[in-house]
Amino acid sequence: MKKIVGRRVVIGAVSVLAGFAVSAHADVVGNAKAGQGKVAMCIGCHGIPDYRTAYPEVYHVPILGGQNAQYISNALHGYKKGDRHFETMHAIATSLSDQDIADIAAYYSSQTAESKNNPEK
Repeated sequence: MKKIVGRRVVIGAVSVLAGFAVSAHADVVGNAKAGQGKVAMCIGCHGIPDYRTAYPEVYHVPILGGQNAQYISNALHGYKKGDRHFETMHAIATSLSDQDIADIAAYYSSQTAESKNNPEK
């Protein structure tokens, strides 16, 4: 009985912490206009149609215009925490605040898939 109760307490605690980790970023509201000034570094790779990286491996770099804001936010937080693995993106993401990430996500989600080179809106 003690094992079952102990496991439930641990599972409950982990669930609460996981929920907090997810919601910690949820209250930050992105501003697309502010994000426009924060994507200069992104355009060099994500603004080039059919671009592929050469280091550390060949990787197709997606155009971000029109992508879902939550997806972009999750991806950047994943790179920042090291859950997603691409050295260049990890280095960039670690320099971003939660507000920066929300603004960048808002900016790209306000674009369309046809918004090449991230035109001003």
